[in-house]
Amino acid sequence: MKIKIIALGKIKEKFLKDGIEEFLKRLTPYATVSILELQPIEIKDENLIEKILEEEGEKILSNIKPLDYVITMEIQGKQLSSEDFAEKITELTNIGTQEIIFVIGSSCGIGKNVSARANFKMSMSKMTFLHQFARLILVEQIYRAFKIIKGEAYHK
Repeated sequence: MKIKIIALGKIKEKFLKDGIEEFLKRLTPYATVSILELQPIEIKDENLIEKILEEEGEKILSNIKPLDYVITMEIQGKQLSSEDFAEKITELTNIGTQEIIFVIGSSCGIGKNVSARANFKMSMSKMTFLHQFARLILVEQIYRAFKIIKGEAYHK
């Protein structure tokens, strides 16, 4: 299974980088996971947010192939338990999905064009997190899902 996380912006905090790297390393026996960081467009005028999200969306969409299964991280998306998330990955594996693409937009969200391309829209929580935490939480949950799928110790 190939998994790609497309995210806008770079992680600056060392503790977050270290955590992400640790879970990427732990994931190597289960899947090939990569992260593609795209440069967000600076928003100088709040009235242009939608236009900028659409432009960022074009950059995101240019990195998605037609047969990729796209999961966008959206506030209004469906919330899943860790077990449900593991079931979703199992389902995608069983139907022969070659690559899952997770999309994490900017702190302003994602464009309607990216949301429209999504095969599944997922929300991490009703709580609000610092934007850069999303990547760490996502890679940890992907790792947890594979541990659940394999019936291995870790998930409690």
